[in-house]
Amino acid sequence: MLRIILIALLIYLAYKFIFQLVIPIYKTTKQVKKGFSEMQDQMNEQMRRQQNGQTGSQASEQPGFRKKEPAGDYIDFEEIK
Repeated sequence: MLRIILIALLIYLAYKFIFQLVIPIYKTTKQVKKGFSEMQDQMNEQMRRQQNGQTGSQASEQPGFRKKEPAGDYIDFEEIK
């Protein structure tokens, strides 16, 4: 009788260990690897664009970046009294 209880307890502990620790860690590592892979792909794409000279068009497409207008003639400031 005691042997059956111990075996059931060990099966329960193994079940809890696998489903609450091993599987979540596996899924998390898989997601992190996928995220790093996507980030590496984006960096490689940016490097290709830089090599091709297309970085200016990309910067203007991103929100928050404004295209700098070329400055006109310089007007000297004169103080009026």
